[in-house]
Amino acid sequence: MNQNKKGMIFGSFVGDALALGPHWVYNTNVIDKKFGRVQQYFDPLVSYHAGKKKGDFTHYGDQMLLLLESLASGSGFDQRAFAKAWQSFFNDYDGYQDKATLTTLQKMTEGNNILESGSSSDDLGGAARIAPIVYRYANDMESAIQAARQQTALTHNNPSVLDSAAFFVRLTLRALAGEKPSEAIPPLLEKQFQNTDIADAVSLGLASQDKDTRTIIAEFGQMCSVEAALPGTIHLISKYENDFEKALVENVMAGGDSAARGMLVGMVLGAHHGFDALPNDWLNTLNARDKINKYLLQVSYDKHGSK
Repeated sequence: MNQNKKGMIFGSFVGDALALGPHWVYNTNVIDKKFGRVQQYFDPLVSYHAGKKKGDFTHYGDQMLLLLESLASGSGFDQRAFAKAWQSFFNDYDGYQDKATLTTLQKMTEGNNILESGSSSDDLGGAARIAPIVYRYANDMESAIQAARQQTALTHNNPSVLDSAAFFVRLTLRALAGEKPSEAIPPLLEKQFQNTDIADAVSLGLASQDKDTRTIIAEFGQMCSVEAALPGTIHLISKYENDFEKALVENVMAGGDSAARGMLVGMVLGAHHGFDALPNDWLNTLNARDKINKYLLQVSYDKHGSK
């Protein structure tokens, strides 16, 4: 198994798991008081994640694991099959269901086309679950982009979120190819995303490398929206490009929707550094580690049985 691809997928999962404890805590003084410096997994503080335990995922990570399972059970991404699996999963889900999930489920229940029931939510979390798709289609950029946009539209049929998914597919594939993420971002903006709604957010994040992380993420906004979360994510990737662990710790310490940011930061920097850069403690205490490994082995083989 390619160690950079493995680093990419586990990087995204640990980014979510590390964020679970202080997820959606916006007051950073509370994070300092309740957790100290977050360098390990914690039980969640907010009631939204009641029933979760340290080493678990937020509802974002749970959906990413579902996507990985879906890819492991077939020869590739099947939009309709994943939509049905997603609907079934959330019909019995005892974790938090955000507005995008509730809206999508309602539309599906009302008899709308299952592939056209996505909400108009602009939350970046809809684009944060794509690491399994990049893993599966690492050698096929166009298929990766198409699948990433389709899985995102299932719940977040919003142009900015869809463009964000496509952007992170391209950036992660460049990282897997050996490019530094900070050097790959400018040409992506110039060639593929210059006239998109996300261009300004990406530019703002890239220009903030020398800023204090807590300060600048507070200025961008700690919220879930692309407008707030995307520049913060780019800031973290570019500022801490050489330190995977610090990038994810500083992300959590900045508060707010750290799970969506963390999944994308972990994906890109995990692809850049490889599996060996991930802290052993985070991997060893990740509750779904064995399940992830099982699915990855299944995804690694195509329909002809070869890697």
